[in-house]
Amino acid sequence: MKKKINNSNIIEMRHVGIVVNNLQKSLDFFVNVLGFRIFKKMNEKGKYIDSVLNLKKADVTTVKMKAPDSSVIELLKFKNYRTSNNLKKIYSSGLTHISLTVKDLDKTFKLLEKKKIKFFSIPQVTPDRSAKVVFCRGPENLILELVQVLNI
Repeated sequence: MKKKINNSNIIEMRHVGIVVNNLQKSLDFFVNVLGFRIFKKMNEKGKYIDSVLNLKKADVTTVKMKAPDSSVIELLKFKNYRTSNNLKKIYSSGLTHISLTVKDLDKTFKLLEKKKIKFFSIPQVTPDRSAKVVFCRGPENLILELVQVLNI
């Protein structure tokens, strides 16, 4: 048997940060539609944030939100830096999507359709029948994968 060597200094994944143009629209989606809860909102500017981001006179509002399992998403709205909203494809290099587990995908799908969220397809069952999956575009063209684990 091969001995597993763990050279990792990682303790946990802390959060995913998403830069947004419309903070209110993104908050509405994550909090009121998906059910995240805000636990920290800050306006950050000054020497520390300029230094750590290597920017000049950064002025950014950050909002940290928790899912029911305590995983965290942080929204960042830069007030004095222009952001681009390049439309990523699902096959683009780099970060492409965030995957969220939901209780009832059909119910979530219908709710999001009413909110005019654009889907790549209708929910599909995986070939091994372990999950039902659908991809959609949330605010800021963020790609989300919604997954319902099925009882096998």
